[in-house]
Amino acid sequence: MHQNNSFHAKAQSTQRNLTENEIAKILVNIFFKVHRVLGPGLLESVYEAAICYELDKIGMKYKRQAEVPVFYESVKLELGFRADIIVEEKVIVEIKSVETMSTTFPKILLTYLRTTNLKLGLLVNFNVELIKQGIKRIVNNL
Repeated sequence: MHQNNSFHAKAQSTQRNLTENEIAKILVNIFFKVHRVLGPGLLESVYEAAICYELDKIGMKYKRQAEVPVFYESVKLELGFRADIIVEEKVIVEIKSVETMSTTFPKILLTYLRTTNLKLGLLVNFNVELIKQGIKRIVNNL
């Protein structure tokens, strides 16, 4: 888990246990800022780095490119998938920078949520004119 070392930012994150919706609100604000500063059309890895930088600034814990194993008939498969970012061990962020969102992207994120037993995922496509159009909440029994 990455974490900012400043006391103020650390206190913000660890002062209380944030809900999935509180984390999502913070993330959406970060998405808006990153999109406003960088604009559309860059690689997904650039947006991922910028989001993680913003999370560090406010002291939120996250795992970047988190390896998540998948179990099949009680057998652990070595690498099931890599989640772009898992924030505060509660919300998965899946980053895209594509011309058109595939209908399979939300389904894949829902599978990630079910596999990790997490309740909320945010699918964000930065290759849009207005970032609001690029954000989709995916819920797993929230």
